[in-house]
Amino acid sequence: MDIFVAALDQGTTSSRAILFDQQGTIVARTQYPFHQIYPKPGWVEHDPLEIWQTERRALAEAVDAAHIDPKQIAAIGITNQRETTILWDRRTGEPVYNAIVWQCRRTADICDRLKADGLGGLVAERTGLLIDAYFSGTKIQWILDHVPGARRRAENGELLAGTVDTWLIWNLTGGRSHVTDHSNASRTMLFDIHSLAWDEELCRCLGVPQTLLPRPCPNSRELGRVAPGIPGLEALAGIPICGSAGDQPAALFGQACFSPGQAKNTYGTGCFTLMNVGREPVRSRAGLVTSVAWDIGGEVTYALEGSVFNAGSAIQWLRDELGIISSAPECDRLAESVPDAGGAFLVPAFTGLGAPYWDMYARGTLVGLTRGTTRAHIARAVLDSIAYQVTDLVQAMDEDAPCPISTLRVDGGASVSDIMMQTQADLLRIPVDRPAQVETTAFGAAALAGLAAGVWSGLPDLERLRRSQHVFRPQRDAAACREDHRQWRRAVERSGRWIENDL
Repeated sequence: MDIFVAALDQGTTSSRAILFDQQGTIVARTQYPFHQIYPKPGWVEHDPLEIWQTERRALAEAVDAAHIDPKQIAAIGITNQRETTILWDRRTGEPVYNAIVWQCRRTADICDRLKADGLGGLVAERTGLLIDAYFSGTKIQWILDHVPGARRRAENGELLAGTVDTWLIWNLTGGRSHVTDHSNASRTMLFDIHSLAWDEELCRCLGVPQTLLPRPCPNSRELGRVAPGIPGLEALAGIPICGSAGDQPAALFGQACFSPGQAKNTYGTGCFTLMNVGREPVRSRAGLVTSVAWDIGGEVTYALEGSVFNAGSAIQWLRDELGIISSAPECDRLAESVPDAGGAFLVPAFTGLGAPYWDMYARGTLVGLTRGTTRAHIARAVLDSIAYQVTDLVQAMDEDAPCPISTLRVDGGASVSDIMMQTQADLLRIPVDRPAQVETTAFGAAALAGLAAGVWSGLPDLERLRRSQHVFRPQRDAAACREDHRQWRRAVERSGRWIENDL
C-alpha cells in the first residue's frame, strides 16, 4: 500500500495543504487565500479563525483530491509564517484579538524602550536575535497591555499564546496539545537557544507570563493526533502530527541543506536567506540573527539568517495597490521588455527594513525617475529590488560565516522568475540553483513528519530526492553589477528612518 505524508503550509497570504508520496512527488495540492487587515499604517493583522478555517478546508479538499484512503496518510507536518502571534481563551478557543503578523511594526516603541534599558546584549546572547518588532515577544506584550482584561485573564491562567504552528496544532488536536517546535520558539525573543527553554528573565522583562507559553518540542516527533469530530476532517481522526518547523527552516530542510555552509533563499512575501552553521550557534557581527533550524533526535542544527520584510509583497503592491499589472506573471513580461530599470530604484521598505539594516522606521522609496520612466521600468525595478536585498543578506552572511556561500539554492513563488534569478546570479557572482520541486517549504514539513513516522529512514534518503530544475550562472559584467549595487545602497540611505526624521 502506498504511503503519503500531508503538509500544512500556512503562509502570510494563504493557507495550503499538500500531499506527498514517498518519492517526494506532489499528489494533491489545495490553497485558499485569506484577508489581510491593515488597521493603521505599518500595522498588519490576520483573523486567527479564518487561518484555521482555510487551513482545515485546504487539508480536507487535498485529501479528497488525492483519491486515497485517509488511512494511507502516515503523518501530518506543519510549517507556518513565523513570529505571527495569537492569544486565545484556553476553554473556548476564541482569540482575544486578531493575530499580529510578523510584518507588523506597532511594537517599535516597545523595542526602543527595551534597547534604551540595555537589553540588547542579553537578548542577543540568549536568543540569537536582535531587538525588533519583527519577533513575537513584544507582540504578546502589546496584546496583554491593550486588550481590556487580557493581562488579568493571562495571569489567572485563562489564556494561551502561540505562533501559528501552536494555534493549528491546538485546533487539530481538539485543544489537547499546546506545543511549539524549537525553530518557532527561537523566533519569539523569549527562548534560550542554548538551553532550549523559555528564558525566565526575558519573559519577566517583556511582561509575558510563562504560563501563557506552549511547551517547546523537537521538530521531528509526535506532537499530537487529529481529534475526532473536526468538521471536514472526520476521516483523519487519529493521524499523528509528527513534524513542525517555521517556514524558513522548513525550506532549508526541504532543500536538503543538511551540511554546514549550505544555504538557501526563499522568495515569498518576504525573502529569507538561511545558512546551515552546524551544531553550534554563530554570533553575527553583520546584522544577521541565529535561530534553531531543527532538532532531530536530540541533535540541534542552527542557522544563520537574514530576513527581508518585503519581496513578493512588492509585486502584489504593483498589482493590487497601483494597478500597474493584473497578475504576477505580467511583472516578468513587463520587466523583460526593457534592458534595465532605466536608472530607477525601488526600496520596498513598506514595513521597515530587515537585515542587515534593521530600521523599523524606514519606508518605501522610489528614486531615479525621469520623464522617460515607464511602467515596464518600474516593474523591472521591483524585481531588481528583491535581488538587491538578497545580495545584501548574502554579503552579510559571508562576513559572519566560516566559509563563503558557493551556491545559493532558491525556492518560493517568486523564484519562478527567470529574469530575477539571472539578476540574482549576476549580482552574487555565484550559481543560483532552482530545484525541480519548488514546494520546498511544504516538503520540509512533510520530511520532518515522515522521518518521525518512518516513511524515510534518514537524511540520505531525503537528499537523494532533491533535483535541480535550472542553475543560473553569472553572465553580466561584474563591474557593472557592482556599480548598480552601489546605487541601490544610495537609494536605501534615502529610505532610512523616514518617519522619525522627516514627518
